[in-house]
Amino acid sequence: MKKSKFTLVLFLAVLTFLQAQQKEAGTPPAIAEKDLTAYLFVYFTGNKVEQEAVCYAVSADGYHYYHLNDNKPVIDSKVISSTGGVRDPHILRGDDGKTFYMVLTDMTSSKGWDSNRAMVLLKSTDLVKWESSKVNIQTAFSGNEDLKRVWAPQTIYDAKAGKYLIYFSMKHGNDPDKIYYAYANKDFTALESAPKLLFVPKSKGACIDGDIIEKDGVYHLFYKTETETAGIKTATTTDLTSGNWTEKDNYVQPTNESVEGSSVFKLNNSDDYILMYDVYKKGRYQFTKSKDLENFTVIDNDISMDFKPRHGTILPITRSELKRITAKWGMPAKYPKVNNNPVLEGYYADPDILYSNKTKKYYIYPTSDGFDGWSGYYFKTFSSDNLVDWKDEGVILDLKKDVTWANRNAWAPCIVEKKIKGKYKYFYYFTAAQKIGVAVSDSPTGPFKDSGKAIISSKPQGITNGQEIDPDVFTDPKTGKSYLYWGNMYMAVAELNPDMVSLKEGSTKLINVNKSFREGTYVIYRNGKYYFFWSEDDTRSPKYKVRYAISNSPTGPLEMPENNIVIQGNPDEGIYATGHNSVLQIPNKDEWYLTYHRFSYPTGIKMGEAGGFHREVCIDKLEFNADGTIKQVVPTHQGIQGLK
Repeated sequence: MKKSKFTLVLFLAVLTFLQAQQKEAGTPPAIAEKDLTAYLFVYFTGNKVEQEAVCYAVSADGYHYYHLNDNKPVIDSKVISSTGGVRDPHILRGDDGKTFYMVLTDMTSSKGWDSNRAMVLLKSTDLVKWESSKVNIQTAFSGNEDLKRVWAPQTIYDAKAGKYLIYFSMKHGNDPDKIYYAYANKDFTALESAPKLLFVPKSKGACIDGDIIEKDGVYHLFYKTETETAGIKTATTTDLTSGNWTEKDNYVQPTNESVEGSSVFKLNNSDDYILMYDVYKKGRYQFTKSKDLENFTVIDNDISMDFKPRHGTILPITRSELKRITAKWGMPAKYPKVNNNPVLEGYYADPDILYSNKTKKYYIYPTSDGFDGWSGYYFKTFSSDNLVDWKDEGVILDLKKDVTWANRNAWAPCIVEKKIKGKYKYFYYFTAAQKIGVAVSDSPTGPFKDSGKAIISSKPQGITNGQEIDPDVFTDPKTGKSYLYWGNMYMAVAELNPDMVSLKEGSTKLINVNKSFREGTYVIYRNGKYYFFWSEDDTRSPKYKVRYAISNSPTGPLEMPENNIVIQGNPDEGIYATGHNSVLQIPNKDEWYLTYHRFSYPTGIKMGEAGGFHREVCIDKLEFNADGTIKQVVPTHQGIQGLK
């Protein structure tokens, strides 16, 4: 009986773990690889004390690099170090996707190669401002009285331990250099415990400059041998601290020159890896490429740099991170033009866009995408002053916490700003569990309070298929009346009561649209005409597109222009499934913009149906012909220029 009970408890524990793992696998990553569109190279430049400092360079493609800040330090070594100089910078993006960690050798070579006992730990959330701490191994931990040097620290996140593991080489007395490790504390300001041995080669020879990268659950350690024939070798393990390493006998660098400071990074949106190393006697770097981390081909002819780096590392970064560091240290003149689409980083869809008269800012309210089967449960908003640079304002409504009548399938929201009794109110309509609700706030960024029940929970009379999703609210400038539109496979409309959270009794009406209608109604008013937008086809289809019709009334009937496509994919540019739009008019101007989603670029088209829940939000200009018809929008990667 006891054994059966134990077995049941164990089974339930394992089941819970597997369910948690499965749930985690079906949720958006902290950083989507499709948003990694640039690279940051951190390095130092030489053995003079003024050169032993952190410098930055950037690249758009991982092949061509341009220095920042006139190739001068971006961090003052005298402030962060105990020796006045730092070397061998290693940079890592944290597991949360938004925190960065850098570790450095605390050393000036002018004092000798056996002169340092410390490392520097840095932490940042913006790659511009860094918090620093010094860790002196000899003074912090007993048993290191004969410690001669601490070299080339690096950091990796150990998912098994849930901590950041810092590894580095140390030399004690006459012993050879060995690679040790210790976990950083939660603030990344110190080591939790005395260093432990991480790796020693079977030859028992010296090894330095360790660099670890994970691929398919296997950790690959690249290191430099010192006492035997100098060069770069590798070892692998599936458990970082187990001590069980499988060593490879061959040297991986395809050169006979002396090399050190190897570093490996994965090219963005590619299966290729770059192994680079410092050919230190020649004063240059060499780049090699591999798909398997075992066989490397020299690609020096493809590489260019306008500086000469020493031992450093390269970090893939996003467009917003690139903008942040180049705003601080200048954009290189030869850097390629930066695209503005998608406008939001991450997986988002069904964007509703608003200009707030209260804050004088623009806001996008999207579906949180990247969840398997559209299973998201929260909504966020983003703000901007110029329609190009967007700030994540965080979660504004969480179905599991803030809504009592539904806790799944948070889709396709819309928002309206209304001035009531001299104060602005924000009414946020959203889909949840295939019903439509409304929440209210005094601010466009919330907090929003749900009304307590669905405003739409059943199909209109006469409708037997489709879903109650995709709300849109339009306020008629002629009458001041507000209307709620909704429906998948049908277009319905009802007048909202002045309270904006209930429908006028008996006002629900079906609007007749042709067979191209699928979902995503959106209505605007221009020059006496009402424009109705909708999406055709399935959001999982590469042919998902937007069409429109014109009416003399906010409730129809609709007139179909001869060519009524608003936007569709641009396969030549790798753009597919452009749909579920909203429209923005710049206040007091006949200037319009189309906000829409598309398959994530460049990988969405390769995902099959999953492309339909890995989408991204874009903005392109919307223009009208002289007769009032809409010019078909060509979707672009470039996007729009920022408003001034």
